[in-house]
Amino acid sequence: MIFFNLFLTFLKIGLFTIGGGYAMLPMIRNEVVLSWQWITEESFVNFIGIAESTPGPFAINMATFVGYHTAGVLGSLCATVGVVLPSFVIILIIAKLFAKFNNSKLVKNMFWGFKPVVAGLILSAAVTLCVSAILPNVSFKDFNFDFSNFDAWALGIFIVIFALSRIKIKGKKTHPFVLVITSAVLGIIIYGALPLLA
Repeated sequence: MIFFNLFLTFLKIGLFTIGGGYAMLPMIRNEVVLSWQWITEESFVNFIGIAESTPGPFAINMATFVGYHTAGVLGSLCATVGVVLPSFVIILIIAKLFAKFNNSKLVKNMFWGFKPVVAGLILSAAVTLCVSAILPNVSFKDFNFDFSNFDAWALGIFIVIFALSRIKIKGKKTHPFVLVITSAVLGIIIYGALPLLA
């Protein structure tokens, strides 16, 4: 039953989310953390970091990690197939019909309508991640914001990485790989080395 639930859950996520992996985050969190409680809020944030730093599409990586964590290799396969299947079928249909509807005003207006929704979903995911990283015991389900575990180091890392992402060297922004490695090194130093020295 768990395999069918994983497949169906990620099929729903893949089918009803427009805008790519980041736009899926609120729905993934709602399903796997709040509804099914397959993973904790902390694991969800950690999975995002892993999915972002490993090769491959973000949404597929998330589905694979959640599926594996929940039900092993077969679980990861079910979740991955579930999240990919809607996109695969839809893109085949669009490829078939694209030439016919390419200049349709209705289709163009529909895509313009999608833009603010996708932006809102991505912003929602960004706010959730930032708050979860800085306030580890936060609960969005019942709006319980526990400030006793405020993580100033996490906020500091966020500010440093955000500043680095805005810096341009010879007209080019800092490569995302550099940002990921920098944040990993800072995490190792702050959360690994400093507690040992204390």
